[in-house]
Amino acid sequence: MIDEMFPGAVAAVESFGDPADARLFPGERAALVGAGEARRREFTTVRHCARRALGVLGLPPVPLLPGVRGAPRWPDGVVGSMTHCAGYRAAAVARRSQVLTLGIDAEPHEPLPDGVLRHIGLPEERARLAGLARREPGVHWDRLLFCAKEAVYKAWFPVTGSWLGFDGALVSLLPDGTLRARVLAAPPPERAGAPREFAGRWLVGSGLVLACAVTLETGPGGGPGATSWAATGTRL
Repeated sequence: MIDEMFPGAVAAVESFGDPADARLFPGERAALVGAGEARRREFTTVRHCARRALGVLGLPPVPLLPGVRGAPRWPDGVVGSMTHCAGYRAAAVARRSQVLTLGIDAEPHEPLPDGVLRHIGLPEERARLAGLARREPGVHWDRLLFCAKEAVYKAWFPVTGSWLGFDGALVSLLPDGTLRARVLAAPPPERAGAPREFAGRWLVGSGLVLACAVTLETGPGGGPGATSWAATGTRL
């Protein structure tokens, strides 16, 4: 599924199970001291996916240790993102020379718990979701919005080093399977040139919702720019 979501510069690998041949480097195992079995499985498999994706780029397998706020520390010259939920793990990577930043997220395709949408969705977003639900009632749009905002945060944090709350970005989900996001919060002064516009895709399938957010290395005029590519459409 996930390989349908990205432009050609991005390598993405997913797994719907935990393969027996997935292995960790010693430093990665040290990061799991005290972790339960479920955490160990997801941590191991998502890094297995990430190393396979690095291999698609022609790069060797390396340790992928958790950094600040748990974000993975990628090799020099590489950007990437990981995600996992029940029964699913995925990773996407790209060369920094082609992609400035990217984020991915996967969630179960089911409604958010009662009351959560009003905490994660801006009024404008909630109004749009109501219209989308009338058009495509088979999609749990509230969960998709949550997923998209997680993907935007994962793209924002590596280039700013700053937290982004759910009210810090305005996300527009389009029925053709694309999304646009605009960060409302200002980046730190030392990261003033960080992108605040992101483009992406979303996808529904296999009981999951997936979303990605991407900014290419350069946009019009040579600055960081959101990217666009052909829509994937929904898959129910």
